[in-house]
Amino acid sequence: MTDHTTYVSLAGVRGRGWTDAMVRDLLGTPDVQGRDPRRWSLAPVRLYLLARVETVERTPEFAETAALCRARASASGVHAERRRAAVLSAIRAEPIEVPRLPRPELERRAVRHRHLLGARSPGPRREGAPPGAPMPAPAGALVRWQVSYLRHALSRYEALLDGLYGESGRGEAERLLRQRLYEAIAAAYPALARECRRRIAVEEP
Repeated sequence: MTDHTTYVSLAGVRGRGWTDAMVRDLLGTPDVQGRDPRRWSLAPVRLYLLARVETVERTPEFAETAALCRARASASGVHAERRRAAVLSAIRAEPIEVPRLPRPELERRAVRHRHLLGARSPGPRREGAPPGAPMPAPAGALVRWQVSYLRHALSRYEALLDGLYGESGRGEAERLLRQRLYEAIAAAYPALARECRRRIAVEEP
């Protein structure tokens, strides 16, 4: 059995500050490679002699490579922060144009959108209604459907999020955009404002 006080795994090497590129360029082929007999796993075991790792870490080449990697990571972080700030500014400044529709037309589109999503079937027919006529929407449902339809109609503004991949930065931008869209819907349709405020509160993390 391999003496693990003498060897270090790839994860252990990473924990010492190595990147995968540094491992590839400075350490090369692992000293031990294959299946770990103590564990059932398809992933190959890669072990490096600790003494060899420590020897490389004392070389000028390692110090230069590590410094270069840190500089690149720092530059990448600066770029990501600038991109995040630019996207947030764009979201705050972007005019949100909500479709202005007469109430009957908005209700018709909202119901149709709901049915197209398959979230509501025609259901049972109310007494005296012609065959195929759906039951009336439950109380408050029509308001929710209208907000959902308008939110869908504004989905083009999600293009403002393009280029944001970091979890924290994108999450912040998504929350800001969602709030702005609901606020614009509430301003255009005051009767829907309460539902918009509810969604802003509910959808916050």
